[in-house]
Amino acid sequence: MENLAYYNGRIAPIEEMMVPMNDRVCYFGDGVYEATMVNNHKIFALDDHIERFYNSAGLVQIHLPFTKQELADTLNELVQKVDAPEQMLYWQATRGTAPRNHVFPQNVPANLWVTIKPMKVKDQSKRLNLTHIEDTRFLHCNIKTLNLMINCMAANRAEEMGCDESIFHRGDVVTECAHSNVSILKDGVFITHPTDHYILPGITRKHIIQICKDHDIPVDETPFTMDQLMNADEVLVSSSTQLCRAAGTVDGVPVGGKAPELVKLIQDAYMEKFLGETR
Repeated sequence: MENLAYYNGRIAPIEEMMVPMNDRVCYFGDGVYEATMVNNHKIFALDDHIERFYNSAGLVQIHLPFTKQELADTLNELVQKVDAPEQMLYWQATRGTAPRNHVFPQNVPANLWVTIKPMKVKDQSKRLNLTHIEDTRFLHCNIKTLNLMINCMAANRAEEMGCDESIFHRGDVVTECAHSNVSILKDGVFITHPTDHYILPGITRKHIIQICKDHDIPVDETPFTMDQLMNADEVLVSSSTQLCRAAGTVDGVPVGGKAPELVKLIQDAYMEKFLGETR
């Protein structure tokens, strides 16, 4: 298959899959999701993503009617059905199918969606152009829910400005980006916002922290400001699809570029990890 959609056991091309209008995702965006890359038909960091998926579901009281191993088995089977060996794997669980009502339905099983499409890993050497916007989202950003309207608005604003991504900040404090984490390097230290309720606990961010520790790069998990970001030695954007990429501008103003060797060390170590787990 060129691409794949899965819905509660049904499989079809993405363009042909139909879902019930009473799936609570249609009314409320009532669900949680995950996404990661696939190489050689092998899913990268699957255990980490499944763990976060279950944590998100638990925080919003969605009961998943399958075990972690059953989900892993399903996802591993599905990626084999798409022809291209390099893929983007996405899955979500919604609170089920029931007539519209703000109150959670009782005794209704969650719905599992999966989509898989061909996608290659982004060029890690290409620097990103960023913009920034006030973070007006709710206070549960640590949960990977489907309620992404503000993220979409920020991403669209970046697109309209010819940028690759939008940085969120609350006042002057940087939180994350529209669909990625953002961290900085300053004086040899990797500085990243702590995993509180203002940011998603990124899997790639987690791996980069471990890479830094493995290479004796100090890690400082404290909030930093837009001024610190603009004056950082490097600005790093990380996500499951971007992996780890450095920024070149924010609203047209040059940023970073002062520690390229350190950026390359982190990127090379991350790519080694990615390729090593997906051979």
